[in-house]
Amino acid sequence: MVVPRLIERKRDGGALSGDEWRELIAHYATGAVPDYQMAAMAMAVLFRGLTDEELAALTGAMLDSGERLPRSATGGRRIDKHSTGGVGDKTSLILAPLLAACGVAVPMMSGRGLGHTGGTLDKLESIPGFTTRMPLSEAVRQLDAIGVVMFGQTEEIVPADRRLYALRDVTGTVESIPLITASIMSKKLAEQLDGLVLDVKVGSGAFLPNIADARTLARTMVGVGERAGCRTVAILTAMDRPLGRTAGNAIEVVESIAAMRGEAEGDLMEVTLALGAEMLLLAGGATGRGEAVQILKSAIRSGAALERFREVIRWQGGDPEVVDHPERLPRAPEIREVRVGRSGRMPPLSPRVLGEMIVAMGGGRRMAADAVDPAVGLEILPRAGQSVAAGDVLAIVHARTPASADDAELTLRRALDHAWQEDAEPLPLLLERITHDHAAPYGDPAWEH
Repeated sequence: MVVPRLIERKRDGGALSGDEWRELIAHYATGAVPDYQMAAMAMAVLFRGLTDEELAALTGAMLDSGERLPRSATGGRRIDKHSTGGVGDKTSLILAPLLAACGVAVPMMSGRGLGHTGGTLDKLESIPGFTTRMPLSEAVRQLDAIGVVMFGQTEEIVPADRRLYALRDVTGTVESIPLITASIMSKKLAEQLDGLVLDVKVGSGAFLPNIADARTLARTMVGVGERAGCRTVAILTAMDRPLGRTAGNAIEVVESIAAMRGEAEGDLMEVTLALGAEMLLLAGGATGRGEAVQILKSAIRSGAALERFREVIRWQGGDPEVVDHPERLPRAPEIREVRVGRSGRMPPLSPRVLGEMIVAMGGGRRMAADAVDPAVGLEILPRAGQSVAAGDVLAIVHARTPASADDAELTLRRALDHAWQEDAEPLPLLLERITHDHAAPYGDPAWEH
């Protein structure tokens, strides 16, 4: 294998064979191919793309660079969910225990926040003592015992992706749809899933704001999953405003616990139930969406979902008392209300601006090695489209210092002023449903039951 010739061929619009991709990735994972050559290849892929055959080969090669989550004789159908990332997106915290309470095995391998988006692992680790780092043997033991494990990518899982993602992050090649697909799907296929539901975000706060790009990514990932024998469904959901009431690590756990108590409503539960219904359908636990939603709601009403979350916390070393006493979670010392200055219709607030504000407060990372303050964050009270009056509470800021709260309040006021000037209509919360053989607006009677 002569790597420069492979780079040149891809640069000029040609294709590599499956064997060439497998050899290239195998050598890269061991360090035999240097970063500078792989960076050049990633840039060539960014501009030239990959054929379906190349993408399948690249994904398979990355998958084969590490181990898979073992299957066991006692395990049921494994279903997971993946989100492309957003602000206030806490659905994973609710869905994993909720689906496990419905008899579905959920090996939820998640990531950390980077940039303006939050990460499931950081939210879970705001629970005192909770660990998301475990060997695969321990992850499968927990999965067999309680039907759910919520953990991070280990050194054993897709090591080639760990190297390549870090390289893409510093070489301007993150936005390549084929490389995004190979990264996400190799990790999900390593879980040896029976089904996967993809939450692909659209809008100003999404990784891919344009709906056409989001649709392409969804179709590409669905295709890779199906070709690998994993039933895959994608839902395009709105990220032109934060999801739910909270954004920030510990306070999102508080909102998630409230949701599992049946005390949450609106956009958070609408997205959660839509994704959960798809997961339950893939597991064969319901015959139609309506039935699936009722099963999920019943697991919440009965307390089964919340009890399963308590079990997850206990198994992973955390303080299970936070389920009954959320005040045991980290709390910011500076709590400030920010009020609306005029009456009108609440516009969608930019999730990107709000996410970057939380990062500036210490609640996220500018670099992967940065520490995260679990207590800081933001509560947004009125929803987009709702009427507000001057003097109404717009937001509650949870900050470490008065100066940080001052900066957050100024950012919020500027974001609201800008949003009012834009006067944009909020996107539909659930936009499209995409499978390997069908794509339609969400709720299309052709597939809705």
